[in-house]
Amino acid sequence: MPRPDGSSLGTPARTRRLAAEVRAVRMVWRRDLLLYRRDGFAALLSMVQPLLFLFILGIGLSGLMPGIGRGDYQLFVFSGALVTAALGPAVAVGASLLWEKQAGFLREMLAGPVRRESLLLGKCLGGATIATVQGTLLLAAGPLIGVPARPLLIVMLAAQLGLASLAMTAVGVLAATFVRRPPTYGTAMSVLMAPLTFLSGAMFPLAGLPGWLRTLALADPLTYAVDALRRTVASQLPSAPPNLFRPLTIGAWHPPIVAEWALLAVLGLVPLIWSARRFSRTD
Repeated sequence: MPRPDGSSLGTPARTRRLAAEVRAVRMVWRRDLLLYRRDGFAALLSMVQPLLFLFILGIGLSGLMPGIGRGDYQLFVFSGALVTAALGPAVAVGASLLWEKQAGFLREMLAGPVRRESLLLGKCLGGATIATVQGTLLLAAGPLIGVPARPLLIVMLAAQLGLASLAMTAVGVLAATFVRRPPTYGTAMSVLMAPLTFLSGAMFPLAGLPGWLRTLALADPLTYAVDALRRTVASQLPSAPPNLFRPLTIGAWHPPIVAEWALLAVLGLVPLIWSARRFSRTD
């Protein structure tokens, strides 16, 4: 006999519970996407910074580097611009969580018969999806600087952006569980993300840094996202300047791109689990 929620009396309780949790994740994920689609102007504004990064900073700094052409340097910073495009929406999820808590909307969601972890997962997936879309939009500017418009390359870059976006979103949500006010969160993330961006190799090769700075760069999760994207782009170029497109080195080891993907997955999973445990204990 069917139940009002569409399930049958013979359906195991565990299966019904799992279906309810999946619906909760999908509901929160879809809500964030709808909010993003309705605020198209904000989405366009968020693209200004990575475009400035690519076309203003890329052109300006290329003139300070002897022997490096403007086009080569723009290709070099392209992966950093992709990460920058995804970084803003990913970090904004934590602020959104705090604003919803202040407005009382989060309390209403927590009153539902679903686990808090499911709601948090929906927020993270929504933020990661939006960040991936933002980063993928920047791929349209790739052919203007010489990035091949090949379907396989676009799919590979979008997949890597999705993985990096999930990791950045999870870090932002974890940070939001340690603060109570959105302005405090915004200040803390601004202070945190600036050095992480500079140390990631987005603007200059890490090989030119002193040893202690290279060590700090290896502890930066954005380093592996930028390096994986850059090496993927370089693999599709007829020629890439070796002094700019030198792969990341850990001691004498050049980690393969697959290892960087695995590390990004771990860096996304650990803060996600940690934030879920903290979120389940907070009001």
